[in-house]
Amino acid sequence: MILVAGRGERLRPLTDTTPKPLVPDAAGTPLLAHWLERLADAGIGSVVLNPCWLGEQIEQYVGDGSAWRITVQYSRETPPGLETAGGIRTALPLIDSDPFLVVNGDVDLAPAWSLAMFVRRGEAQLNTHPDHLGYLLLAPNSPDHRDGDFTVTPSGALLPHADTTRGNIYTFAGVALYRSALLTSLTPQTRAPLGPLLRQAITEGRIGYEITEAPWWDIGTPQRLARWRRERQLLTGCRKGAP
Repeated sequence: MILVAGRGERLRPLTDTTPKPLVPDAAGTPLLAHWLERLADAGIGSVVLNPCWLGEQIEQYVGDGSAWRITVQYSRETPPGLETAGGIRTALPLIDSDPFLVVNGDVDLAPAWSLAMFVRRGEAQLNTHPDHLGYLLLAPNSPDHRDGDFTVTPSGALLPHADTTRGNIYTFAGVALYRSALLTSLTPQTRAPLGPLLRQAITEGRIGYEITEAPWWDIGTPQRLARWRRERQLLTGCRKGAP
């Protein structure tokens, strides 16, 4: 599932007319297109989107997903949307696997980062720990999100809050594998954030993780958007052998 419902308030006025997942990079390719291509390359053949704000633009652009060699279904939300956990819970009947992958539609990782390898490692970890409810991708804190989200202790334990006295602080990169059991306590079509569910599961020791050192971007503000466009273009140019 790719989460695409957000209003993108901090990116206004751009997002007054363009849904945030369709904001383009420096080469003119929408952020959402990068994820659809990445999912297809990883062998994921079925994707659910939850359009809400300017959702008709997303549906018109993506269609049935055949341009990316995938099948797309839509879990449509009405404004103001269902928040992250509410959106995923409502879409569960359309998701044909458990565990399943969820990607925030306003983040990106360097082109060289392998989604397929992340999924493979996450599935292996969840198979090893059948009581676990999720597997998160964590990233070093960016200059505009220095406080981070979670703590990793020297022993490798994951803590549900940022606490520099107990270990290193990392940011949730918006990419994860979840079991449906994480969300089934929620009522479909009800607004609910994901953070409290994750923090409770982390407290119970039921969330795994990995840390990536690959460049990662959260395209949430004009400054972050400009940085994403600039840095992604540089990485793509270097990958193609450009000076």
